[in-house]
Amino acid sequence: MHERSDVVDDATVLAAVREWWKVDVDAITYLPVGFGGHHWCASLRGESRLFVTLEGLGFRHDLASLGATYAAAAALGFDFGNANLEPWVVPFAEHALSVTPWLDGVRPAILDVAATTAMLDSLHTATPPPGLRRWAPLVGSDLADRLTDAVGRPWSSGPLGEQARAAIAGRLDDINGWVAEYYRLADVARSLPWVATHGQPDIHNQLLTSNGLRLVDWESLMLAPSERDLRTVGLGNDTMVGMFELEWRLDEINIGATWLQAPHKGTADDRETLENLREELGLPRRA
Repeated sequence: MHERSDVVDDATVLAAVREWWKVDVDAITYLPVGFGGHHWCASLRGESRLFVTLEGLGFRHDLASLGATYAAAAALGFDFGNANLEPWVVPFAEHALSVTPWLDGVRPAILDVAATTAMLDSLHTATPPPGLRRWAPLVGSDLADRLTDAVGRPWSSGPLGEQARAAIAGRLDDINGWVAEYYRLADVARSLPWVATHGQPDIHNQLLTSNGLRLVDWESLMLAPSERDLRTVGLGNDTMVGMFELEWRLDEINIGATWLQAPHKGTADDRETLENLREELGLPRRA
């Protein structure tokens, strides 16, 4: 996230990292990166040691499911991964706090299709760890109905609410059709083989390091058709690729509607949410 968390401060996060992970760190620096979670670098005498993440609960995970997911990612043991450290996740200010070892690297400028495919091949052929979550539709079948009801009222809790409401109101018929097609394809997905999938293996969750390409951010790990990942590299069954493309679109619409109905201030994160919403609705980005 671009903006700092409004529920914790740096000193409190540093104290929690020291208490729970028993590590020798003396400073923490907020990192305006990613989307959906807050991140810090914990360091010792200027040397980066840990990547610290604060995540909200309830939308994707509860504390138990998030901990089980990080444990499963660690159990896979891939060299190209970067597993969380135990305890996998701890409760913190009604959120979840976790850490991974710090990786020095940069986000790739373009997707290395061959290297990404090789990582996915290893993941998809691995024996899934016990207790790994199973995929289920990310948005409810009532999404179109809920949005139809919501856009009938003003979205006046922040400066971008009315723009979001107008964008959604103009695409309600399309959203209804997308949801129906998504659930039709979800029935097809249940009859196919499922494997361990990362969920978002594109360049936003990759780091190019001195030891090669690494795949990070394993909170979305789950059993699912392989196309959940393969769509990133242009492979897989077209029908399932289409379903997961629809899933991404509907999830972004749901997130954007939820976010921009709620109180907000028009920050960089708020503006990015609006532009993501417009893009998934088939409208031009204006940022």
